[in-house]
Amino acid sequence: MARISGVDIPNNKRVEYSLTYIFGVGVTSSRKILAAAKIDIDKRAKDLNEDEVARIQKIIDKDYQIEGDLRREIRDNIRRYSEIKSYRGQRHEKKLPARGQRTRHNARTKRGRRVTVGGMKRKLEKT
Repeated sequence: MARISGVDIPNNKRVEYSLTYIFGVGVTSSRKILAAAKIDIDKRAKDLNEDEVARIQKIIDKDYQIEGDLRREIRDNIRRYSEIKSYRGQRHEKKLPARGQRTRHNARTKRGRRVTVGGMKRKLEKT
């Protein structure tokens, strides 16, 4: 199993998709990395030799912000929005969608499980 930027990439997949296991690298950037490293995108990760892995690592280190650094920058940006009391910061603090999505019917992932409101009336009638 090849290890690039502290992440084990799966052997049995094509390199273009294996690189997407690195946080901050998607399919498009993976293709750009492989083109710059002059590696065939159809090649499997297990078929990469040490030289090719080193070329990929060098390109990623030079041109891309990934893993811990990227996570830190995202966290700092959200913290900055909250400190300046921007709309996006307030939405992040309330754990609601920050990019204009509706919450009346959707956003269940962000808002959490449904909480039934109005159960008190039935309890009062029974007693």
